[in-house]
Amino acid sequence: MSKRERRFQLWGWILFIVCAGFFIVSAIHNRDVPYLIGSVVFLAACIVFIIPLVTEGKARKPGRRESDPEE
Repeated sequence: MSKRERRFQLWGWILFIVCAGFFIVSAIHNRDVPYLIGSVVFLAACIVFIIPLVTEGKARKPGRRESDPEE
């Protein structure tokens, strides 16, 4: 995955996390428990999807390609 593509995906997931935050605030304001539970699950799912994007660059050694076998 190119650096540009990775950056776009990261920003997309960040926007989803912001939306999840607004959903949670709205659910609390309306005292809607099912909506709150769904919003928290949505936030957790967004975080799960964003973890590989954030840790992918740190896990690889500089100069190594993804297709290189593990040492």
